[in-house]
Amino acid sequence: MHPPAPRLRIGFILAPRFTLCAFANFVDVLRLAADEGDRSRPILCRWAVLSPDLAPVQSSCGIRITPDERLGDPSRFDYIVVVGGLVDEIERLHPDHAAFLRRAAQAGVPLVGVCTGAFILHRAGLMSGYKACVSWFHHEDFLTEFDGLLPVSDRIFVVDRDRLSCSGGASSAHLAAFLVDRHIGPAAARKSLAIMIIDEALGADRPQPGLPLDLSTQEPLVKRALLLMQQSMDSPPTVADIAQRLGVGRRKLERHFTEALRVTPREADRRIRLAQARHLLSRTDRSVARIAAETGFCDASHLIRAFREAWDTTPEAWRRAHRAEPTTP
Repeated sequence: MHPPAPRLRIGFILAPRFTLCAFANFVDVLRLAADEGDRSRPILCRWAVLSPDLAPVQSSCGIRITPDERLGDPSRFDYIVVVGGLVDEIERLHPDHAAFLRRAAQAGVPLVGVCTGAFILHRAGLMSGYKACVSWFHHEDFLTEFDGLLPVSDRIFVVDRDRLSCSGGASSAHLAAFLVDRHIGPAAARKSLAIMIIDEALGADRPQPGLPLDLSTQEPLVKRALLLMQQSMDSPPTVADIAQRLGVGRRKLERHFTEALRVTPREADRRIRLAQARHLLSRTDRSVARIAAETGFCDASHLIRAFREAWDTTPEAWRRAHRAEPTTP
């Protein structure tokens, strides 16, 4: 008796210095959904790492993965997943990989960008007219690399027709669970995540965690607004602009901030920019005027006034006191 045909077939392309955890999270969801219990038989799901020459691919942490198959015909897969990693290694992707991705697109095979995999798909000319999810950590890198393209950095993954992308890390597991849910069923997706000690599958609109903040909340709308503020510190958007980008009214946004944080969006934005200014004072030798420009204050005087109101000292005095503090070995 022949085994049942797999319901979900994934081909992986690993970029040089790819992020191992993003790949491992994605493939482990498939592994756990593919069989009953935790026996890891590739029954309901099948997957393979692809390359032109089967040479081992080194991850960013140094561990190497040996590919399973040569590139071949992309239509034997339901999805082709590109796992990126270090930004400065993107140009080293084998040209045969790019040609394979273009053949996959022509054949109608959906393409998935994981971590900086969205960068690779863009570089191959395969994301024109599509939204791309990028980690908040790589937001500025993306803007530098692809002038005129606006990445989505306030969600953990994006599904835009036959292009899917996620920010990497734990979000890879949630995007994989989305595909398992779509092709195998929600029970299989829940089982995979439960075995991986992940409480629940998160939807695409769940906000990325972003930088650590004193303004901590689990309210999704407020978290996404805070992330937008973090990404625009040098040119702070108005509250109306943020509300428009999030698809809500200004009053609704302000109400959510008041309920979640007991501050207005404007005050939250000011705190974020002041916290960044203090971070730059402690970690760099940049002038107060330059830090003011990088954190969205009109000039050095504006930053000095806001800093004094917040901490009853000037930026330079705070810097001297901070650097004078003894350190423990």
